[in-house]
Amino acid sequence: MREIASGLKFPEGPIAMPDGSVVLVEIAGGSLTRISADGERRVIADLGGGPNGAALGPDGMIYVCNNGGFRWHEMDGMLFPGRQADDYSGGRIERVDPRTGEFEALYTEVDGRPLKGPNDLVFDRHGGFWFTDHGKIRKRDKDHGGVYYASPDGRDIREVIFPLDSPNGIGLSPAEDRLYVAETVARRVWAYDIVAPGEIRRVRRFGGPGDLVAGLPGNQMLDSLAIDAEGNVCVATLMRGGITSISPDGERQTFSEMGDPMTTNICFGGEGLRTAYVTLSASGRLVALEWPVAGLPLNFLNR
Repeated sequence: MREIASGLKFPEGPIAMPDGSVVLVEIAGGSLTRISADGERRVIADLGGGPNGAALGPDGMIYVCNNGGFRWHEMDGMLFPGRQADDYSGGRIERVDPRTGEFEALYTEVDGRPLKGPNDLVFDRHGGFWFTDHGKIRKRDKDHGGVYYASPDGRDIREVIFPLDSPNGIGLSPAEDRLYVAETVARRVWAYDIVAPGEIRRVRRFGGPGDLVAGLPGNQMLDSLAIDAEGNVCVATLMRGGITSISPDGERQTFSEMGDPMTTNICFGGEGLRTAYVTLSASGRLVALEWPVAGLPLNFLNR
């Protein structure tokens, strides 16, 4: 494992760009940032709030889930997110021009209901994107979360799955016939059968329409995820501090320790997509390491 950059303000949502740089968000800094291959940091856009997940769209723009802001706590030199910020600015999906830094709020609500804490997103081959809304936690109450599907032109957004318990990471199977969603606090990974862009197969069963892929025991929680070329779900595992790779059927799990309790995200880049870029957020670092399985190419980025 090699350190690419340090001193970042709770990095998340990494995108391994074709030029060797990594674009990521700094949630505590409210920025979208580019890290060059030699570790140089350059802010692309000051978004404010809490930029959380990021993805490259079909138009070359970067789409960002903004959760509106957290309260922050420092402990033993490490940074941890907490409840909804006192200056919470509302949840939204933002579109950023990576060349100029100009940005706009693309979506702030669904059917008249405001987005609360958009967290992570993934584009399908049709050009639409799936995203999670984690909700927000306050002193005595919290929001339900859900999964949504939207077009990149700002014209269409729909609620697909609701409610969920703190949905976070989201990804697509290699054939794009299954949608994977990780719930943070519940420590579960769900799979949903996709029948059309933005539509899942509905099955009448207790607990919702998804299939439970895995539930992790003990003092650990789940954050963002990426899919490798073999279809394994590589999910960042909080508190335990690493990446848990889960086979598509949930039967096999492999854990890779990263040494940071807030290991929040993984993406793939480099030659053959064999390099894993991981955000170690509590300590403010971006690291890279060779991964035993190549990453799954992302639409509009690696293909």
